Amino acid sequence: MAQPVPVANLPIHTPDRPVRWAADQFLEGVVILMDKPKGWSSFDVVRFVRNRVPVRKVGHAGTLDPMATGLLVLCCGRATRSIEQFQSFRKRYLTTIRLGEETASYDAETPVEGTAPVHHLTEELFRHTIESTFLGEQMQQPPIFSALKREGIRNYKRARAGERERPSSRLVSLYEAKINRFLLPEMDVDLLCGKGFYVRSFAHDLARSVGSCGHLTSLRRTETGSLHVRDAWTPEALNEWIRVNVNETD
Repeated sequence: MAQPVPVANLPIHTPDRPVRWAADQFLEGVVILMDKPKGWSSFDVVRFVRNRVPVRKVGHAGTLDPMATGLLVLCCGRATRSIEQFQSFRKRYLTTIRLGEETASYDAETPVEGTAPVHHLTEELFRHTIESTFLGEQMQQPPIFSALKREGIRNYKRARAGERERPSSRLVSLYEAKINRFLLPEMDVDLLCGKGFYVRSFAHDLARSVGSCGHLTSLRRTETGSLHVRDAWTPEALNEWIRVNVNETD
């Protein structure tokens, strides 16, 4: 079985430190940092990059929902063997939670299905609840709408077909949670979490735990391990770099 390449040894293609755009370089393994636009699926980004790099083997290290934006780590060539290493890294997210309204998907991708009071909610109540209940290891139930598979079928496909069977809970970790803005009915939260953590479930469970309800209206991944979205390519910027540095020199 082929051994993964240590991530520290992999060249990373960024706007400040581009790699040599050649087939042999990419076959050996290259990592590309992308800033996923809102409305794109993670596979849309994979397909975008696959159609431009000099190899066909491209995969991502951690799904982002179409509504979400931010850092998506793409592995090309032999770097795909190291995807699990990247997936194991801690990840940081900036999110906005709308309180008092609940949706089936736990985000703004589906209609509001329920409401609850918000007049009793305070920033201090949320801070205390996060510290006492949500920090550290915990059992978390993924959303019904998720990319997890059951009997080979993605859960979100089952949910769109009307199924409402809840996925099994699993052990996850939340290392940090900081409220950056609290202005009812919204609050912004900065989260640092481990592999498999669903921010949508966190928003849903947190709001329920204080006697209300809530869902995500925005989600942005800013970090994966030591990698940061500020060093990532937008699709437009990568296209322009290729046009200037690759296509015009062919």
